[in-house]
Amino acid sequence: MDANGVIESLTPLVPGAAFEAGASVDFATVYVPAEHIVATCAALRDHLTFEVLVEVTAADYLPRAPRYEVVYHLLSVVSRRRLRLKVRVAADGTVPTVQWVYPGAGWLEREVWDMFGIIFDGHPDLRRLLMPEDWEGHPQRKDYPVQIQKVAQTYAPLEVTEEQFRASLERDRVKRPH
Repeated sequence: MDANGVIESLTPLVPGAAFEAGASVDFATVYVPAEHIVATCAALRDHLTFEVLVEVTAADYLPRAPRYEVVYHLLSVVSRRRLRLKVRVAADGTVPTVQWVYPGAGWLEREVWDMFGIIFDGHPDLRRLLMPEDWEGHPQRKDYPVQIQKVAQTYAPLEVTEEQFRASLERDRVKRPH
């Protein structure tokens, strides 16, 4: 099923939503308005058998407006289909959480918030996941400052004689259970 087929199936299930087909080279891509993402995901899960949320990620298109796209990858195990949903989000915009439709989305949305700073309305535990709690900023944003000054570390190569190498091998053989 291509993006237009998905849109035809979704339109009666999510009244008032203006879906848009997106360009894609691998599987169907549909743009969904942020205010309809929860209803869209529920309709896809309940009526079109997209029962697995594989990934939630984002892309920063600074200086374009809207700045972000939140990307959801869905999977239908029954019909062996994949679907990509995209939600356009302004720089100060928010997206409703889909955690109540797909419970595993909680961790994925935390990762997107941690890396991009996109807020998911209604998320019960939106806090750092990958970065330390005291980290400032969101590292995947295109305007994130990355002027890190670090001295390169060099190491001397480890040199062992052939006798030391053979002794080490023999010692390892003795220690391992057969």
